[in-house]
Amino acid sequence: MTIVHSGIACLVLGLAAPLSAADPAPFELTGPSLRINVTRGERSLPIGQVPSLSEGDRLSIRADLPEDQGARFILVSAFLRGATNPPPKDWIAFAETWKKKAQDRELTLTVPKGARQMVLFLVPDTGGAEGTLRDAVRGKPGEFVRATQDLNQASLDRSRLDSFMGAIQAQENTHPEYLRTLAPVLARSLSMKLNEDCLSKVIEMQAACLLDNRDSLVLADVHSSSMAETLTGAPTDLALQLSATREAGYGYYSPYIGVARDIARIFGAFSNPEFDYLPTLSVRRNDAISLLLNAAPSFQKPKSVMVVAMPAIEADSPPRLRSGAQGPVCAARPGAILPVEGAPLIYSTDYARDVKLALKTPSGDVKELPVTARADRGGYRLSDDSAPQAALSGSFRGHLYGQWGFDRFEGPDFTVQFPDTKGWTVDGEAPTLVAGRDNRLTLKGSAPACVESVTIRTPDGPSQSLGWKVKDANAIALTLPLAERRAGPLQVEVKYVGMSDPSVLSLKSYAEASRLDSLVIHAGDRYATLVGQRLDQVESVTAGDLVLRPDDLTRAGQSDRLVVKAGEGHPLQAGYALTAHVALRDGRKLDLSTKVAPARPDIRLIDRTITPGPARAGSMPLTILGDAVLPDDGQMTFSIAVGEQTRLAPDDVLEIASQDGGNAIRLTAENGLQLEGAHILVARLDPHALPPGMFGPLQVRLRQDAQASDWQPLATLARMPRIEAIDCEDGAAECTIRGRDLFLIDAIASGPALANAVTVAHGYTGSVVKAPRPQAGKLYLRLRDAPEGLAVVPTA
Repeated sequence: MTIVHSGIACLVLGLAAPLSAADPAPFELTGPSLRINVTRGERSLPIGQVPSLSEGDRLSIRADLPEDQGARFILVSAFLRGATNPPPKDWIAFAETWKKKAQDRELTLTVPKGARQMVLFLVPDTGGAEGTLRDAVRGKPGEFVRATQDLNQASLDRSRLDSFMGAIQAQENTHPEYLRTLAPVLARSLSMKLNEDCLSKVIEMQAACLLDNRDSLVLADVHSSSMAETLTGAPTDLALQLSATREAGYGYYSPYIGVARDIARIFGAFSNPEFDYLPTLSVRRNDAISLLLNAAPSFQKPKSVMVVAMPAIEADSPPRLRSGAQGPVCAARPGAILPVEGAPLIYSTDYARDVKLALKTPSGDVKELPVTARADRGGYRLSDDSAPQAALSGSFRGHLYGQWGFDRFEGPDFTVQFPDTKGWTVDGEAPTLVAGRDNRLTLKGSAPACVESVTIRTPDGPSQSLGWKVKDANAIALTLPLAERRAGPLQVEVKYVGMSDPSVLSLKSYAEASRLDSLVIHAGDRYATLVGQRLDQVESVTAGDLVLRPDDLTRAGQSDRLVVKAGEGHPLQAGYALTAHVALRDGRKLDLSTKVAPARPDIRLIDRTITPGPARAGSMPLTILGDAVLPDDGQMTFSIAVGEQTRLAPDDVLEIASQDGGNAIRLTAENGLQLEGAHILVARLDPHALPPGMFGPLQVRLRQDAQASDWQPLATLARMPRIEAIDCEDGAAECTIRGRDLFLIDAIASGPALANAVTVAHGYTGSVVKAPRPQAGKLYLRLRDAPEGLAVVPTA
């Protein structure tokens, strides 16, 4: 870890004396370890769980050296009582780590009254080392006070840095794409400086980029003040660049800057030919302190004295955690997080432990749920163990608390929720939900945070998952998408986490009030046309004793046109004025005045003659049996008669269309329509005049001005295949048909009854098909466009 990044070094130069040209070496060398336990009253804790020492604490300290340790070390402890007050001689103790007896190689100490700091030394065994070291500590106590402050804070910052690096490296190979989400959360949790540019790099380079220049990652603890900001009024970003921190009474200077700038100066001031002082960073886990060195120790003169900072001797300063929750937290959700802010050391050290969430039940009992600090999630993760949650439902006020060292610390409060079986209701009065547009809806329930899904179901459409947001501790807000749904009953299902059955709310949507413009009904008809808007709401129309119900709804410009048909009742007489009663689907009723129009034209087909088309060169002739099928290369002449009440006129029009009424063509006096008299007309139809792609059943109707008769069947238009040859070898059971457009043939048989017919597959693209051997020199074809007719092709 490079201690001072070049960019930081430039900022430091304005505040302090220049550093040497070369940056100090990083603390990356592994040194020896110590084992330390602290006892306060009747309780003992390992050093990794002790944020600060107190007067009267009892310490057990020993060096954890390998059995084959070659160099002998003296373990030295010194209590300090400030920069200007040298400690008494008996505050400095020595232990010879190579001795066999435990009382000789270990230190058993009690923190004396008045002590403010504590420092440990590992000193190579040298004659007179005890006296030299005692004189150095007592001669310049302020230098060691400053050293222990800066080294201690540097060790805490290193713990945050290690936690950040460990989490990034753990995800580097398993879920590299996860870094874009993980890194910002880690940075916020641990107060790290995140290089946002790293997250825009390719996935394989993100982790290496994030861990580059690690010295510049550590920012100030949120509790700390910045010396640079205090002295110079520097902006916050400059203060963060300097990484100036203060933890529980330690100095204001950044440990990395301090170690680089001050430790060398401090120790250099009183080094002597016998000893050179070597600072260490402490990695504290349980009862072990593992030392990190920035230089290899020397066992030749001047020998290296490793300086180990201990926690300050002062009152504990528990973390002042703040809740980061934006609303209630669902404790039943797997991996639920209680977001907290304000204390990065809860993630990087073991100072905070046994943290729990205490819930007070309505009966007065207190339920405690264990939690675990997760820097990668930005808070405390609730245990997935459902046993403590089994009897909990609804909303609770939860209090976070735990142990900070030897003392209890109090965390923030949270609103915590668990699913229940009380279900959900609409907030306030039942809303009027209007179909054809989106509708906002607020639902009330006991645990909004635990909602897993919201689904809308209607009879006329598929179910749909809805988005929602927690409105408050007892409500969720959502939008019902009714723009494309019909009015009527609907269900909103709200499902909780961990519960199989949702809570179902039965609601009803209404259409906007229909606008009725007119009702057109002709004398003698059993159907009518209703014109207006939003006519999809119409349930029925009653006109006289006719009860007409919706049959077909279309849109024409800005108006709806609804065809309604009657199943029973007597047709009305022309000129009859009446009031039609329109019933809507939601139960509303509207009235509309109308007058029965004259009867519409009534037509019937009286005759038709179909003329086959000319023979095609290279093709065998096909003859269609009967007069109901019109070949696409032929022509048809037909006659239409009208009722006695209808008189034909020269400008009348015949419309011919396919069975669905689309692509109609108009026959007039100019293109094949002739009047025989006032009640009969004759028309000629050339299939080439029909729109491309029209085939199958055709229908015809008469239009006079705005009035039109009903559609009547006319004929079936059939596309004809081209048969070029039929080969029947002597003695063969089958013949071979060659030609084009053979997919237009549905079946081939030797007789009109189509017994033992050979079928042609749909979409057949070949030019050869097999056919049964003809019995009377003919083959019979069932055409795909006209299955009710037959075509005959001679084989001889």
